[in-house]
Amino acid sequence: MKFFKNIKKSRSKSDEIFYAQIKKLLGFVPKKLDHYKRAFTHTSLQLKDKNGRPINFERLEYLGDSMLGSIIAAYLYTEVPEANEGYLTQMRSKIVSRKHLNELGKDLGLLTFLETKISKTKIGSNIHGNLFEALVGAIYLDRGYAYCEKFINKKVIVPYVDIQKLEGKITSYKGVLIEWSQKRKRKINFEVYEDSGNQSVKHFSVKLFVDGKIVSKGRATSKKRAEEMAAKRAYFALQSDITS
Repeated sequence: MKFFKNIKKSRSKSDEIFYAQIKKLLGFVPKKLDHYKRAFTHTSLQLKDKNGRPINFERLEYLGDSMLGSIIAAYLYTEVPEANEGYLTQMRSKIVSRKHLNELGKDLGLLTFLETKISKTKIGSNIHGNLFEALVGAIYLDRGYAYCEKFINKKVIVPYVDIQKLEGKITSYKGVLIEWSQKRKRKINFEVYEDSGNQSVKHFSVKLFVDGKIVSKGRATSKKRAEEMAAKRAYFALQSDITS
């Protein structure tokens, strides 16, 4: 009887292929393959479990985001013992920024694992970072904190985290401008308005005012991106004053 209990549950051919690929990606043996399959299941499939609950990567993404943030926070706390809370928070934000996570997801080729009804070319660029966070969440559920920490150290900290370089990296030009305006007692205002033009996709345009004077403009498919674009242009226009 013990012999039969120790026999592994048979997998389909597609699961065997997925298992081998995930094992190579992780660098260790996954125990519960379903966690990883869920991590690469898009909402467009509209799958549900026997209780009617959605099966997709979104909840794992939330979990992975929390795990990633805590592990990076612990790393920075140990690595930079003299740093204050503000510095540590800023550095963590740079490491786990959406842009950085998207780069990680792309480098790992996570999009190739995604199961979706939507063309992968039509899914937004943030999918790469979302999948990375979902994968981290799956690792935590499958193997626990220690394996999660080991994976993040190997895939994020060792190859990408250079504290000296990150210190000079700007992740939010809007944030830099707001901080500068508060220190210098300058008034900054973003004027946002919808601007579709002749395009079918909705766009937003932004005018950035400093002390009532237009300094820059930005245009993108979301208010946040349009503001960041305007802020980046304003930063370079005012760089000598901001960095002095």
